[in-house]
Amino acid sequence: MKRPRIIDSHQHFWRIGRPEQLWPDADWPLLHRDFLPGDLRTAIEGLDVVGTVLVQSQPDDRDTDWLLDLAAADSLILGVVGWVALEDKRAPARIAQLAAWPKFVGLRPMLQAIDDNDWILRDDLAPAIEAMLAHGLRFDALVQPRHLPALVCFAERWPDLPIVIDHGAKPHAADMTLDPWRDQLAMLARHPNIWCKLSGLRTEQAQGQSADALAPYIAHILSSFGDRTMWGSDWPVLLHMEDRYIDWVDDALRLAGDLDAPMRARLFEGAARAFYGLAAQEGHK
Repeated sequence: MKRPRIIDSHQHFWRIGRPEQLWPDADWPLLHRDFLPGDLRTAIEGLDVVGTVLVQSQPDDRDTDWLLDLAAADSLILGVVGWVALEDKRAPARIAQLAAWPKFVGLRPMLQAIDDNDWILRDDLAPAIEAMLAHGLRFDALVQPRHLPALVCFAERWPDLPIVIDHGAKPHAADMTLDPWRDQLAMLARHPNIWCKLSGLRTEQAQGQSADALAPYIAHILSSFGDRTMWGSDWPVLLHMEDRYIDWVDDALRLAGDLDAPMRARLFEGAARAFYGLAAQEGHK
């Protein structure tokens, strides 16, 4: 099958040893080095990647500022999803400052690292969410299955906020558990403001597990979200499974099944462009 044009909806950069850099540490040996734009260009050689969405990896304003500087200098980066302390009283002002950057498209609180499953429903987050709406920003939901009931309530509370579930909500793929993730994801998909990323699933598997074991997860994501599903590499986190960028492209193409050409183009390019409101320019030749 011919590989499609790609807008990667989810990739990262980081610098090891910087004050704001908390993860990855030495326990992740394949990831514990700098990953910068030149490394990405090497990783995508031979693929028709026309742009990426650069997503924060550190819960720190300094990381977001650095990503925006990188994006301003690199035409391959079409959008940046940053981080803000949403509970902080200064969050609306910070969001307004970030929204002035042309490529700033959204925010991602690191919900997976928060013990309180219902944190996203706190009343003191409302001013920040209202600021996101005022500036036309999107919300990346970095969640695990334990967060999905609260995410339903959040989506109902903020029906005009575009929300995308990162990494299919990180199902427990290592032990092939499908429920209750399967029903919860289908419930979320009933909300038209919720989209989903077909990304990050390989690193939810056990080492040595075949990508083919992801088939029921991928089928369910696609059947639930349809044209609101977008492909993302989660590079360089993907390297933890000793996969190359191109491996996840090919695995996703194969496991997505018999998609027609328009749906394949939507999955690998159109959905990310539509959700994030990305400009039509192409960043990589």
